[in-house]
Amino acid sequence: MPTKVVETPYPLIDADPHASRVLRYFRLSDYAWWAGATGAFPAALYFWDMADPTKVKLRTHLRLGGLLGFAGGFLLAYQRSSFRFWGWSENKREEEMDREELTDRARQGLPLYGESDQPAWVQGAAYRNSAFSQLKFNIFPMFNLVNHPHHGTDPAKYKPQEESS
Repeated sequence: MPTKVVETPYPLIDADPHASRVLRYFRLSDYAWWAGATGAFPAALYFWDMADPTKVKLRTHLRLGGLLGFAGGFLLAYQRSSFRFWGWSENKREEEMDREELTDRARQGLPLYGESDQPAWVQGAAYRNSAFSQLKFNIFPMFNLVNHPHHGTDPAKYKPQEESS
């Protein structure tokens, strides 16, 4: 199956980043969105309770709202970080971090995207299932937890350049 090529305003870093990379590349603004969503959900329930003429107390609902806000905020922050990997939003910082990280791995002779004990067909299936899955978080949250070689970029750009003397 050919890889889907999407024209983006910023350079593509990784078409299917591993979940650990997405989390490591979180920005402070991602954490702020996560915290905001965590607080906004129970706050909305609290103000709704204040406006409710029946005066049914929502203590349990507020706790559940905090949990749902925390989970929803995490998914929102994860999605924002993924957008930068895909080149859908400004990603200069991530591009530099990616180049430094993967060039170091290439210099050490390690596989760029990690090693996997899975057979090639499992790695391919994992890629096909998790590629662009961050756009479907509202239906089924799925993360890339398998190291595989399918990332939509040319691995040659990470090869260490020979230093001329």
